[in-house]
Amino acid sequence: MAKVVKIALAGEGGQGVQSVAEIITEAANEEGKEALYIPNFGVEQRGGVSIAFVQISDKEKVGSPKFEKADIVIALSDRAVRRCAQYVDGNTVFVYDTFIEGVEDDLPKGAKKVIGIPAIETAKNELHPRVFNIIIMGAVVRATHVVSEERAKQALEDKLGYKFEQDPKLRELNHRALARGMQLVEGHL
Repeated sequence: MAKVVKIALAGEGGQGVQSVAEIITEAANEEGKEALYIPNFGVEQRGGVSIAFVQISDKEKVGSPKFEKADIVIALSDRAVRRCAQYVDGNTVFVYDTFIEGVEDDLPKGAKKVIGIPAIETAKNELHPRVFNIIIMGAVVRATHVVSEERAKQALEDKLGYKFEQDPKLRELNHRALARGMQLVEGHL
């Protein structure tokens, strides 16, 4: 990573985009990178679109976490797909969940690449709905390479270790979700 990577994660309040952004930012900081994150939400906790802006660099200082155009946008709801079009240009990879219906005409036409992944379906059918956001985290980590898989796992441990102690099966479930998210996006890059 030789430049600043700009990431916009967007979804409905409660989908975990803010948690994912926070965990990735902490992982990057722990790797010695410059990383900033800012949440953008208001009434989203009650059902609106929540956006997390993240910037990560291994060399350059990051002045502000907010930006005009993203390197990667992850949209997890129909409203997020529509709302995040403004952050897309010809250099943006746009990732959305294929479970979202009725957004085909709203997907950005000018993006570098548009990738659909079945994150919600994978969480429900293969793992557990609770780890949907960790699948998304894996997709972001693989698509951007802003942190290593090991650092991402350690960041999960730092954030959720107390839950893992209460139920050790959660650690394995989260690690599998992270790996599965990486796999889902791998073939599209």
